[in-house]
Amino acid sequence: MQQVTHAIKFTHSSAGSSNWFSTGNPAADARELGSHALEGQLSPDVVGNAAALDVYKFLCLTIDGRSLLDRATTRDPALAEALTNDAAKAAEWLVAFSSLPETKGRLSSHTLAKQLYWPVGEGAYHLLAPLFSSSLAHAVHKRIGEDRFSDAAKAAREAERADKAHPHGYRDYPNLAIQNFGGSKPQNISQLNSERRGENYLLAAIPPVWKSPALRPPLKTETVFSHFFGRRKEVRRLVGVLKEFLRRMANDRNKNINVRETREELVAELCGEALNMAAELRNFMEPGWSAQADCQLNLAEQCWLDPARGLSDEDFATLYRRGDWQIEVSRSFGNWLNASLKTDKTIFGSAEALEWQTMLERELHKELGDE
Repeated sequence: MQQVTHAIKFTHSSAGSSNWFSTGNPAADARELGSHALEGQLSPDVVGNAAALDVYKFLCLTIDGRSLLDRATTRDPALAEALTNDAAKAAEWLVAFSSLPETKGRLSSHTLAKQLYWPVGEGAYHLLAPLFSSSLAHAVHKRIGEDRFSDAAKAAREAERADKAHPHGYRDYPNLAIQNFGGSKPQNISQLNSERRGENYLLAAIPPVWKSPALRPPLKTETVFSHFFGRRKEVRRLVGVLKEFLRRMANDRNKNINVRETREELVAELCGEALNMAAELRNFMEPGWSAQADCQLNLAEQCWLDPARGLSDEDFATLYRRGDWQIEVSRSFGNWLNASLKTDKTIFGSAEALEWQTMLERELHKELGDE
């Protein structure tokens, strides 16, 4: 029986090479995942005769904050006295118990073990024998198990399904796979494998599949600023925040630069959303979509949202290159924002519309490289 962190039988149940006990590479980067990341939370495993596992469980018992195995390693006289009155036999047992973490025999590999030829230059190489870290797998298994099945995680999911507030969130692991070691006798692999019921979680090491909502062009409308743009989720949020902020500030006689900066920041975010909308239509719609019979957008917005149409339509390309469409698009944005922010306490005129217009026009110039 041997105490280990890395066990060979996870590679092949018939492999007979050396197991290993290691707390990890102390020089490893903290951002890298490995046994070193467990620090003081590493759970040692044990391999060997399954019938002797009860002995290891006994040695894992803790008294006054110290395990019996730790006490055996330090030759604790209190443990020796508790085991037997025969001092010689007690000393023999302590030596046997304390040898659990030691490698048995010479270090060796096996034909059924994994082996990698690692070049080190000038035709030489090292033969590496990677071992499965049962201690690291145990920490991962425990963490994922808590995230999936703990009462706290279940309560958070129930709150989410009921659309209710909850003091904390929960973690999901999509496409999680379970690898099994040992079949119906997981204890033949190791003690921790038995505790995990032979299970080892495998995280999905694949790129995410991006699913974008279907993008529809703004048809049967003269301007995207009538409904198409205003229905975007982030636009609705920003308009609501800005409207509430301006309503609260309407009667504030102590208006200062912080108020103006907050207003400009929110309008700048709305300008960014306008640019995002335009980018989506340019990148994901077929060039020339604005030439459809049911597209009623004004020519300025057609130039803005479908510039690639000019590749097959020279008259349209000429309109685009003139660039005055930017002024008209920005003017429509300013008028839309004025109307969207209107309340009984906040009524904006041409001065504010010109300010909003100027902000978007400036961003359009930047985007097109005119500055």
